[in-house]
Amino acid sequence: MSGSKPEFVRLTGHRSFTHRLVLSTLTGKPLHISKIRSSSPTHPGLAPHEVSFLRLLEAVTNGSVIDVSYSGTTITYQPGLITGTVPGAGALLAGDCLEHTIPANNTRGITYYLLPLALLAPFSKAHMNVRFSGPGVITSSTHLTGDLSIDTFRTAVLPLYGLFGIPPARIELRVLSRSCAGPRGQGGGGVVEMRFASQVRLPKTLHLNRKPGRIRRIRGVAYCTGVSASHNNRMITAARGVLNQLVSDVHVAAQYDPAPLVGDKGSATKRKIGIGFGLSLVAESSADGVLFSADVVAPPEGGVTPEDIGTRCAHQLLEMISQGGCVTAAAAPTVLTLMAMGSEDVGRLRVGRDVLGREETVVLARDLKAFGASRWGIRDVDDDEDNRGDLLVTVKGTGVGNIGRKVA
Repeated sequence: MSGSKPEFVRLTGHRSFTHRLVLSTLTGKPLHISKIRSSSPTHPGLAPHEVSFLRLLEAVTNGSVIDVSYSGTTITYQPGLITGTVPGAGALLAGDCLEHTIPANNTRGITYYLLPLALLAPFSKAHMNVRFSGPGVITSSTHLTGDLSIDTFRTAVLPLYGLFGIPPARIELRVLSRSCAGPRGQGGGGVVEMRFASQVRLPKTLHLNRKPGRIRRIRGVAYCTGVSASHNNRMITAARGVLNQLVSDVHVAAQYDPAPLVGDKGSATKRKIGIGFGLSLVAESSADGVLFSADVVAPPEGGVTPEDIGTRCAHQLLEMISQGGCVTAAAAPTVLTLMAMGSEDVGRLRVGRDVLGREETVVLARDLKAFGASRWGIRDVDDDEDNRGDLLVTVKGTGVGNIGRKVA
């Protein structure tokens, strides 16, 4: 009875770990990942943040089967139904919110969990309401692993869901306590809550192949936790010194929070971690749906001034704009995945050559093909007057849709 055995999609390595699990869950195809840090002499197998994500995935689905080898270097995953936050689906908070605790040895930003969770949420049977807490929550961007900050995720990624008929107005992201990465980049102690009430039957076909347009305004958030509030003004002044030469409409909000107290429950010895500061910038184009973002945070060991962070973030934003296209490298995986999961029609997306040539984008194309999606069509755009080298990517949807919802 060999036909009754599930046919696994077999992949190797720890890269794109969360995205591969998301694709497996959306397509319903079992996944087998081997050689996860198998050559590492000190830390082979799954990292703490990957184990934490597996627990989160198990909580928001029903019927998923996860099997990890003794060494942690091999995992098999048989996906279940994406149920979201429904009664009986794990530990609930206030009746409608799932509580997920992130361990203190976590080194990834909270967007490591939010990006894949937001991809699953539109295809969920019920609303996806999750609160992230614990000593390991980092709301800032991360210096070592390159995760986005919570502010960039909210202002540069979530609005793109509206292009697929998923109303961003029904997506709420609450930052109850901010935090930067703690010593050695581990832990933070923040609290974040995401309420995703935009469930759809099938994402719309996207046609974002027009010119990127000109930058009309720049918005951002300067944040600091546990340091002097004057750091915000210093970062903002330095960034405006660069950006005001590009556009006059520049507004950066300042956000100050005390450093979170972290310790064992009921313990009298609690310590402050998550101390730091950073800047998130988003440039809005005259073309609807085109956003460019940049994220810079002070490293956990310090040694940089707020002026350095502000100037560096402004220059990074200008570099993102110069890459062209209609999506940045940070948002491209989300947009391309939703295009592949949409209706069985051909969508078009204008992408900069540097964005499409990134290793993460190439791996995504290969992973989508492994899970049964169509290959991408790539050609030069016809109206490239500025010689940016933009490419037009055509993606045919697989029509996966939301099997949990009966109506659109």
